[in-house]
Amino acid sequence: MAMIYPQTRGHTSSPHTSPLVITCTGANWHEIVLARPDQAATLQCVHAEVRAGVNINWTVKTLDANDWKLALSASERDEFSGVAFQPSMRMADPDFRRTGDFSLHLQPAKQDAGFYMCLIEQRGKTIKEKIILLAITTVTSTPASPIPRKSTLRLYAKVTPKLACDRVSWQSPGGAPLKTVLKPIAGFVTKLPQVTSDDAGSYECTVHTPGSENRTVFTFGVNITVDAASVASFTRVPHGPLIFTATQARTSFPLTCPGVQGDGVFLYWQGPKSNKSKLVYRHDRWRGSTWPGAENQKLQLAGSPYNADAGSFSFVRTPGLKDGGLYVCDVLLNDHVFSQRTLLSVLEVMSRRLRSKLLLECLFSGVSQVQEARWEYENKSRRLAVTRDEPGSVATALPLPVTSDTAGNYTCTLRLKNGQTISATHTVQHQESAVAPSLHSSFLHLLLTLLLLVPLVAATVVVLLWRQKRISSRGIEQSLSVHSGETENIYENPEDVRQAVPQGSVYMVSYCATHSHGENAFCV
Repeated sequence: MAMIYPQTRGHTSSPHTSPLVITCTGANWHEIVLARPDQAATLQCVHAEVRAGVNINWTVKTLDANDWKLALSASERDEFSGVAFQPSMRMADPDFRRTGDFSLHLQPAKQDAGFYMCLIEQRGKTIKEKIILLAITTVTSTPASPIPRKSTLRLYAKVTPKLACDRVSWQSPGGAPLKTVLKPIAGFVTKLPQVTSDDAGSYECTVHTPGSENRTVFTFGVNITVDAASVASFTRVPHGPLIFTATQARTSFPLTCPGVQGDGVFLYWQGPKSNKSKLVYRHDRWRGSTWPGAENQKLQLAGSPYNADAGSFSFVRTPGLKDGGLYVCDVLLNDHVFSQRTLLSVLEVMSRRLRSKLLLECLFSGVSQVQEARWEYENKSRRLAVTRDEPGSVATALPLPVTSDTAGNYTCTLRLKNGQTISATHTVQHQESAVAPSLHSSFLHLLLTLLLLVPLVAATVVVLLWRQKRISSRGIEQSLSVHSGETENIYENPEDVRQAVPQGSVYMVSYCATHSHGENAFCV
């Protein structure tokens, strides 16, 4: 059993979690006292100005009663119990006649919760009246400590009556606030799924009483130890039959989880070519932790109408072709696991341009659940020839260039064994066959031009070198043209070139670069 110890602090405490408020209007008490069942409690009632002839009456009205009953009465002469007598009920201070401390001491059971009134009279006149609301607080933990690893620790705090409690907050042994919710029957609950040895320690429960003035908090501690040698076993409850379904690649798709409000969710995935499942997502609603983080855009927890913070889970998957396969969603609730399996096929269509044809490919995963895969043209009268080179692939080819008879919408349709169908369409346009050949032709023209320029530049260099050598041997005067009788020119006359005898053999070649239209661009 967990060891529970109470403490009381008479000061205002700042909230650790979002308040769970129980409103109470028209409160007719002066003070609230919280006590644990069968543990000692004291109801304070003090009147410092003690005079002779003082009588004290403690009366009680329990939650199920309509009338006040005498619980204990005392005077200067004697002390006696009334009809609501409890064996543990007595005056807290034996010397109350001298000190004026008329507080009541008792060990209440759960059924003793209710209103207690301290009435002090002197010579038949009431000199003090105080009403105290006694609330019984039960703090428990499950399973009993030491708890096995991987089990779900549940901490409960229940206050009777409910109007004595404004809210309850729980803290971890390290002082971190824990998520706390109010259940109709169990009271205020916090949980820690999948506990480890690091979760051992003292957990603190703080009960906040209502009222804006003189607010009092009461704290109760629960010591938790973890049995590192044992591991919890869970009862797996399959939820519904295996779901067979399909979707297009890169399209948002819902992955269903069991319809139970749980403590956490785990999503496992087994690829089409794998025999082992791996964990791809987990969420702990009590710790508020998620793995992987929110930056994962391909897989996320679903929003409305689902609410992960309240334990209602579903996923949104945006799969690629390789993300098909078996998905298992496990929802953890205390010591039970509810499971839902989904076999997902992913469909994707694409095109590849070959030398003389356009290849349309229909690729899909989850081959085992596919009954049929086929290509269809928008003109239903035209039948397409298809090839199936490997499982998960269906292709059809179109001759190039694309014509008005072959352009249009081509649709690949999968029909699953359960009768469900899914389709993806690829649109073939005329440009698909024109762009690549045009680029190819331009590239060839450019390459041919570069190949022609290389020997042209080389020949020009040879001629210049040869003329430089000839000029050096004959002198500037011999190189001037006098044959025509015109003004002398430093450029070579073609006739002089033909008559000159060069040293060695030099050949001059004429090169022409050609445009793509067949016209000469330039010649040398």
